[in-house]
Formats: sequence, C-alpha cells, structure tokens
Amino acid sequence: MTGCGDRGAATVLATACLGLVLLIGAGLGVAAAMVADHRRAQSGADLAALAGASALHHGQDACREAQRVATANDTELTACSVDGADVVVTVSAGGPRWLGQSADLEGRARAGPG
Repeated sequence: MTGCGDRGAATVLATACLGLVLLIGAGLGVAAAMVADHRRAQSGADLAALAGASALHHGQDACREAQRVATANDTELTACSVDGADVVVTVSAGGPRWLGQSADLEGRARAGPG
C-alpha cells in the first residue's frame, strides 16, 4: 500500500489555511476600524472648527463652541486656537483596541471666513 503515510494530510492543510484566512480577516477588520475611527476624528475636527468659526464670527467664545461640538461628535478637543479670523482645532478619537494595542487617532482642521 503506497501513500498510507499521507492520510489526514489534507485535513492538516485545510486547518492551516482556515487559520490563515481567519488571521487575515481579523487584521482587515482592525484596519477597517482604524479607517472608520480616523474618519470620525477628522469629521469631528471639521465640524468643531466650523462651529468655532461661526461662534467667533458672532462674537462668542470660539473654543467653547468647538468643545461642545467635538464632544457631541464623540471626539475630544485636544487643542484650540484662534489665528486671526480662523479657528484651528485638533481632536482625538479612540481607535480600535486589539491584542493589547491602542491607538488614539487625531484630526486637525482650520476654519474661517476666507
């Protein structure tokens, strides 16, 4: 009987391939989550800067309004400054947590009348 030593080899190969596919799928899931969280951080920064510029235009506290809008968009305002008629903000959003890794993603924006 030739080939008796190869019995079960396909099972081992299929199990290894399945494990590899699962690992790649998990990695792609984390990458997709990072992209989504970065988009959330950037949109939070954009909206906070626009709100701050609008408040500044109406004679109100730009950074307080930027803080309110950033918080409403599930981001944290980490920096805010008024540069002439422009408002410059930086916000951060929590990123995915996987295998003990953590990433806080930043978004920056500038808004003004020009």
